[in-house]
Amino acid sequence: MIKKDVTVNGIGRTIIVDPDVFLADVLRQQMLLTGTKVGCGQGQCGACSVIMNGKVIRSCITKMKRVPDDAVITTIEGIGTPENLHPIQWAFVVTGAIQCGFCTPGFIMSAKVLLDQNQNPAREDVRDWFQKNRNACRCTGYKQIVDAVMEAAAVLRGEKQMQGFSNLLGKNGNVWGTAYPRPSAIYKATGTWDFGDDYRAKLPSGTLFAAIVHAEVSHANLKDVDTSEAEKMRGVYRVITAKDIKGTNRLIAQLEGYERPILCDKKIYQYGDSIAIVCADTEENARAAAEKVKADLEELPAYMGAMEALSEDAVEIHPGMPNLCQTLKIKKGENTAPLMENAAFMVEDDFYLQRQPHMPIEPDVGFGYVDEQGRLTIHSKSIWIFFHASQIAPGLGLEADQIRIVENGVGGTFGYKLSITCEALIGAAVLATGRPVFLRYDMRETFIYTTKRSPFHMHLKYGADKNGKIMAMESNFFVDHGPYTEFSSRLTERGTQFMGAPYGIPNIRGQGQTVISNHSWGGAFRAYGSPQSYLATEVLIDELAGKMGMDPLDLREINVLRPGDTFPFGQTPDVFPFPSMIKKIRPGYEEAKRRAKSQSKDTVKKGVGIAVSVFSAGHDGPDVAETGIELTPDGVTIYSCWEDHGQGGDIGTLSTAHEALREALNLKPEQIRLVMNDTALVPKGIAASGSSSQVVTGNAIVDSCNKLLDAMRKPDGGYRTYEEMMTENIPIRYTGRYESHIRDENGKLVKCTQCDENRQGRPFETMMYALFMAEVAVDVTTGKVRVEKFTLISDVGKINNYAVVEGQFFGGIVQGIG
Repeated sequence: MIKKDVTVNGIGRTIIVDPDVFLADVLRQQMLLTGTKVGCGQGQCGACSVIMNGKVIRSCITKMKRVPDDAVITTIEGIGTPENLHPIQWAFVVTGAIQCGFCTPGFIMSAKVLLDQNQNPAREDVRDWFQKNRNACRCTGYKQIVDAVMEAAAVLRGEKQMQGFSNLLGKNGNVWGTAYPRPSAIYKATGTWDFGDDYRAKLPSGTLFAAIVHAEVSHANLKDVDTSEAEKMRGVYRVITAKDIKGTNRLIAQLEGYERPILCDKKIYQYGDSIAIVCADTEENARAAAEKVKADLEELPAYMGAMEALSEDAVEIHPGMPNLCQTLKIKKGENTAPLMENAAFMVEDDFYLQRQPHMPIEPDVGFGYVDEQGRLTIHSKSIWIFFHASQIAPGLGLEADQIRIVENGVGGTFGYKLSITCEALIGAAVLATGRPVFLRYDMRETFIYTTKRSPFHMHLKYGADKNGKIMAMESNFFVDHGPYTEFSSRLTERGTQFMGAPYGIPNIRGQGQTVISNHSWGGAFRAYGSPQSYLATEVLIDELAGKMGMDPLDLREINVLRPGDTFPFGQTPDVFPFPSMIKKIRPGYEEAKRRAKSQSKDTVKKGVGIAVSVFSAGHDGPDVAETGIELTPDGVTIYSCWEDHGQGGDIGTLSTAHEALREALNLKPEQIRLVMNDTALVPKGIAASGSSSQVVTGNAIVDSCNKLLDAMRKPDGGYRTYEEMMTENIPIRYTGRYESHIRDENGKLVKCTQCDENRQGRPFETMMYALFMAEVAVDVTTGKVRVEKFTLISDVGKINNYAVVEGQFFGGIVQGIG
């Protein structure tokens, strides 16, 4: 051990530390300064950035022996508080630079050093600074972060004043339709918002720390698990294997039922599968003991892709379930074969979109305990809290109402937390030990045991008439979903729904097939199923344009959805915005083509790409959510399951409720209290996925608000006060409900329906529409591609919060480019 005398946030501290421990751990665990986040743990993401002796350092790779005596260290807690924000913190809040917020403290600390050195940076200076200091964000797309630094610089130069957030309200005091900051933003900017790992110091004494024993092969029979050596290791309380789990030890899936084990008992299905859980007094002791668990394996052939799993000699990965486990057909209009034969132009091609990790900045973290009502309580990054309780209950030997799921503050998931990752493991450990249990995956574990975007192998074919109108489409594709089938039905159906979806194609035949392999398991990822579908759809229409000698935008203009057209799944679009969107982008497109032609050189060729897309705002069929509202002496409380993983569930809830109540009750935003995302406290809600929250949960909030207003309304049209409601013994709490619906051909409201066996139906209440234009430069000597400019035109309906919607736009664009 060594003694260090340092100054932290202006206060002299004497600390005794291991010389090889990292500064981030000392700040977080010894000093309880949890505003400094640890993401990758490898010095690559910058979430851990702090200031030491005037320089930005990455504290997760700075060992204490490298920290000088008398070092002056500043963390996010040292530059401002929620009541007294530093100009940089204020600027991050008002510009919408904060989404999930996990990376925010690192960016703010890095930006402070830049502005201490240069109060008049150019935008490129800011971008170069963050690049040099390895500050990474997965949510924002960076534009808003640069905006924030430029805004803060203007304040520091004395050219602007920090203003209160009420100035961002609309002229009628409305939150809806403005860029009012999300309620969590101030706390994220000051490092006071707790994410999963921040709770470890807040758990009671006696809490155990878990480490998972992961499989290091991709396919094997599991013959035995020897825990004897691990059980003798320092600090170990218990080692848990499948035999210790009292339930079925299986998680509910979609097809054959229960093929994913909580802990492997018979087979290993993929690299990273969980074999055992070691619970010890510290995380370090648990991880050390996990290395001593020995698995006796009979290794089997590993099929690392769909085509390998479909080979003639491939064995069934799940005995009794074919590796080709599902076929979904689509049939719309007339038989396409004769239409293809007689088409003036026909194109077909093969496409593949690879497996993609979500790469969140925050690793997967959770903890569990038994609450005061005897419920197994699990805190995690779950974005489907009610379903996750029911999904893990049989495997643990419990009923769903015996399990409580609470969503922590979440560092962006981009969809992977629709799937159970750590929750069932935490539950098993709590039940087996009778103690609170904390489990933190490091970034490597997060990569190997969370879902990925599933690859698609696609063959697509168009037949067009002499004018370029596509009259027929044929598709055949395989979804490589890894070893587990959960969400595979919906994903495979998305392929049938979205291939060709922006175009009025009257006749379609095709099929999608789900394949089990031994590669990483598939799950939800931003724009679920559409990146794969539109890769094939849009590249093939470019190939058709090339074959016809027609401009790609002109060909799209001929084919985009117009009144009288339907989607591939037979539903009539709610609106037809594409013709006007193409008209709007046309001048910029023509100028971009001229620019590309004039700037192209022998070694660097420039070009312009166009793509269109649609995506559903909701899940298939009857999408249902409930929310609650309670009148209080000083306002209202909203009880909502609108899970927030960076997209803005808090401001979504606040704005929707405020707008529903504003004219009647004249409430200020701060008079609306939010209780969110705890299955013990809020009515049953849906997953925060499929862009469904604003439509379904939002309308449930409106319904609950309307029910309260109906109860408060006086005969003269005024509204009762809280005191009057209590005096008249009128209930003050109401539950709202909303189920997705559409209007049929006669204008009558009907419930949404799932697609039939030909993938025809009315599955979605509403859709979103987008038109993209990318300007790229390609170095033909190396193949390197640079996206120099990107334009998006989108119709997303009425906008709740402009900062949030723009944040999703920029973040989605940058993730797509990446």
